[in-house]
Amino acid sequence: MEINGFAIDEFNQHKLEEGKKQGICPNCSPDRKPKNQKAKCASYDWERGLGTCHNCNKSFQLHTYKRKGKAEKVYSKPEPIAIRVEPGMKVEDWFKTRGISKQTLTDLQVTEGPEWMPQTSKTENVIKFNYFMGGELTNIKYRDGRKNFKLYKGAEKVFYNIDATVGFEYCVIVEGEMDVLALHEAGITNAISVPNGATLNNNNLDYLDNCIDYFEDKEKIILAVDTDDAGLALQTELIRRLGSEVCFITTFEDCKDANEYLQKYGKEKLSERITGAKPVPMENVTTFRDIEDEVTEFVRNGFTPGFQVGLNNFDDIFSTYTGQFITVTGIPSSGKSDFVDQMVVGYNQRYSWKTAYASPENVPTFLHAHKLMRKHWQGMPEKEDIGGEKWNQIADHCNANYFHIDMERYSLDSILKKGAELVKRKGIKCLVIDPFNKVRDINAVSDDVNRYTMDYLTKIEVFAKKYDVLVFVVAHPTKMYKNQKTGEIEEPTMYSIKGGGEWYDASYHGLLVHRNYEANTVKVKVLKCKFQNLGTNGAECHFTWDTKSGCYIPMSQPEEEKMPWENG
Repeated sequence: MEINGFAIDEFNQHKLEEGKKQGICPNCSPDRKPKNQKAKCASYDWERGLGTCHNCNKSFQLHTYKRKGKAEKVYSKPEPIAIRVEPGMKVEDWFKTRGISKQTLTDLQVTEGPEWMPQTSKTENVIKFNYFMGGELTNIKYRDGRKNFKLYKGAEKVFYNIDATVGFEYCVIVEGEMDVLALHEAGITNAISVPNGATLNNNNLDYLDNCIDYFEDKEKIILAVDTDDAGLALQTELIRRLGSEVCFITTFEDCKDANEYLQKYGKEKLSERITGAKPVPMENVTTFRDIEDEVTEFVRNGFTPGFQVGLNNFDDIFSTYTGQFITVTGIPSSGKSDFVDQMVVGYNQRYSWKTAYASPENVPTFLHAHKLMRKHWQGMPEKEDIGGEKWNQIADHCNANYFHIDMERYSLDSILKKGAELVKRKGIKCLVIDPFNKVRDINAVSDDVNRYTMDYLTKIEVFAKKYDVLVFVVAHPTKMYKNQKTGEIEEPTMYSIKGGGEWYDASYHGLLVHRNYEANTVKVKVLKCKFQNLGTNGAECHFTWDTKSGCYIPMSQPEEEKMPWENG
């Protein structure tokens, strides 16, 4: 059986009244008073396969779905090196000019041979930097005489020379194979290189995920990357992923990289640069020199612009930095979660940020994945699209950028622990907790609501700062009031959330999402913006909502009606 293209394992798993729109709740009805056990406290949506209880406020799946097994990516592998094809004399002479001996080439199994290069559209005689992992040839980087590079097509990306780190308490990470050879020449044999250099956007360090186990026992990881902007961006991301407590930093003074330093100053001096690496500055202790660059930048240019989602009317009133958290509230069914999805997708499209979701109410998970897919699709995919080029492209993108934390029981500590793991393994920049009341702090030491709330939000703040992550916390209001004149529910504020005062005080930012059902529009209002340069408190913007794509379409701000004396 299929429903909406999804295979059903067990239809109506709770044996409820099939076809009825309302009925009992499988979670709370058996535990209610006998007179209330048959009360129709839940709504059923058979087409979506989702039930919602109005008594216990829990959602549940009506059906079970056939889950696909974990999709393991299949990599291509180069042919094992049966016969060593050592570099010829011309190649050896070229390496000598770079300070690299034949012995180092032999130790690291650098070879030479013909290879078709796309940059020149012909077969070239190339240098082959052979990548081994677990003693097996895993990848190859080819370099021709014109400094064109390519990796073996479809091969797994790993660190160059990664096996050499086994058995060492420390390792050195550099930015190129030539730097690994240079350090090997200087007697540092446990140096490794990223496979594809550095760019200004280093969020997708898939090679780190593939090799993460090699770093578990390292007491020190020395980062010796290039000193250009791309190298420094790589350094920052590696520190974030591997942990500042184990990372050390070295530079090559007036030289770009390790190989240039070797040629200019020799093996002994190069070795001293590595042994003299300095730890990343301590947390919680800051001196002027630690932040002098930031102070200088501020004096020159003022505040750094905040990150924006790409919705022009919203960007005019709100932006943010990472290392902060945003509280999003609104009455039920106002579109809170959906607007958070819109923000997350916007950050992904503009900055390549990856996001993890802890969303107990966004079930079943495949429907939430479908929502995210629609926003990237800019429409509703049809049956005939399944398996097509666009489908596969967007599916691969969603697979690599959005991660759904699935737990039987959600707790704040377990979510933050999993979030830290996803920072290290996948490089997430956003974490969504939706809603906060379904992700409890089971280790809370106080029964006082205000104290509990402050401790809860403090844990989130610490996580956000430590891992430089933007955290979204979706919070339902517990206090809702009707306007006595219109009968409509009034817009909630951050004080409408349980423990309200603490929410306003602790949150960096607060947003209200409020739906106007009559006009079919959605209003987003800035309830709080901690820093004036990032937004405007009390400002609002308006959207229409596209039912097919699930995207928010900016509207022009409605004009306030002028009083008679204001009309010119």
